[in-house]
Parts: sequence; C-alpha cells; structure tokens
Amino acid sequence: MENTPIAKEMTFKEPRHQRLLELRSEIPARIYWGAGAAFFALVLILWLLLTSFGLVPALFLPGPQAVWREFIRQVSTGILLQDASASLYRIMLGWIISTLFAVPIGIMMGNFKFFEGMLEPFIDLMRYMPAVAFVPLTILWVGVGDSQKILILFIGTFFQEVLMIMDNVKGVPRELIEVSSTFGLSRFEILRDVILRYAMPGIWDTFRITLGWAWTYLVVAELVAANVGLGYRIMRAQRFLQTESIILGIIVIGLMGLVTDMLFKLAYRRMFRWMDRKG
Repeated sequence: MENTPIAKEMTFKEPRHQRLLELRSEIPARIYWGAGAAFFALVLILWLLLTSFGLVPALFLPGPQAVWREFIRQVSTGILLQDASASLYRIMLGWIISTLFAVPIGIMMGNFKFFEGMLEPFIDLMRYMPAVAFVPLTILWVGVGDSQKILILFIGTFFQEVLMIMDNVKGVPRELIEVSSTFGLSRFEILRDVILRYAMPGIWDTFRITLGWAWTYLVVAELVAANVGLGYRIMRAQRFLQTESIILGIIVIGLMGLVTDMLFKLAYRRMFRWMDRKG
C-alpha cells in the first residue's frame, strides 16, 4: 500500500490550506504579498466604517478622508517634505554614530571576557534608563539644536545595539574558532575571516532592528525646542487638537521606517544569498 500510486498521491497532494500553514514552508510570492495587502485593506475598511458611521468621534479618530486632505495640504505647502527630510537626517546620523561605536565595542565584548565583564554591567544599567529622561540633561550638555536630538537617538539605540552585536559574535561556534587556530590563522585573521564573516548576517539583522528602534525614538528626540520634523509636527498638532495631523505624522513615520526596513532586507538577500539556501 505504501508504494502504490494512490498512497503517493495521498502523501504529496495535501490540501492547499495545510501547505500554507506548514512550518517554515515556502509559499508563492503572490500569496505572501497578497496576504499583507489584504490585511492593510482590512484595517483601512474598518477605519472607514468606524468613522463614516460616527461610531468614534472625529476628534478622537478622524476618517481617512480628513487625513488624506491634511496630506495634500502638507505636500502642497512643502511642510511634509521639510519635516520628513529633517527627521530622516536626524535618524540616520544618530543611528550611524551609534553603529560606529557599537560595532567595535560589541565585537570586543563578544570575543574577550575581560571587556564583557568590564562593560556589560554598565551597559545593562544604561539600557533600562528611558531615553526621554535624558532630555533635560542633553539640553544642558549640547544645547537645543540638532546635536541634542541626535544624542537622544544615540542614547536610545546604542546600548541595545552593543549587546545584540555581542550576542551575534558569541553565536560563532567555538569549534570553528579552534579549527581555524589549528590551521595556523592568527588571532586577527580568525577575527576578520572567521568570526566576522560567520556573524555578519546576524549583525546586519541587528542593524535593521536597531534602525527601527531609532524611528520609535523620533518623537522623543524632537520633543523639545524643535521647529521642524515629523515628531515636532505631531507634538504641535496635539496642542491644537489637530488629530488628523497627528495620525498623518504617525503614518508617515511608519512608512519611512518600513521603507528602510525593506531596503535592509533586500540588501540582506543580496549580500547573504547562502543564508536563503541554508534556510
């Protein structure tokens, strides 16, 4: 019975819904992207129904039409482009500075117990301190310009990024390091050619995740003494109860963060093709 054509057909022709829910199984691209688009459409329809039938007052949740009109107004006046450009500049600069410091420190902590023992307790302490609590101090330290906002983004990102990179490096099997040493590689060569190459896919994912965190700190960074930026526009709209402007700002931040996330994923697939084959 096991080798008969009927048995083979019963084995391989599973219902489509079962194949879609199979653990880690591949699905067609049209279904993958279609599911995401359908969920976005569902959220939009629910939002439209709630506001169109007056189930939620417009003060608390304006309809998609009001948000769209606010979008057109901000685009036509140049406000949106100005705010988005300022926020993108602050986000990228704060994250790049954080990454430039986090990578070497995380690599040292992941490879040398001395540096881990010296730095991890302090970094663990700092990462639990809310970034918003540093706003008054950063104003005293560097003033109220862009430097203060970039410093807040650095504080909100750096300490988490260091620990994640440390864990990425620790994920390299010890056996691989020992074999490399046996073949006569120097300590620097092992670090450069073995540890970093093995850990780089995980480190790249850490870059993507921490850049996403930086976007979540944007409103905090632009909380005080800002006159341009998406976070500033949201806080200003709050004072005047301009809910449609608040929602527009949140959506734009989310879309810009989504674009950067997708760019990192695309770069990951191109840089680490062997990871897809491995999966």
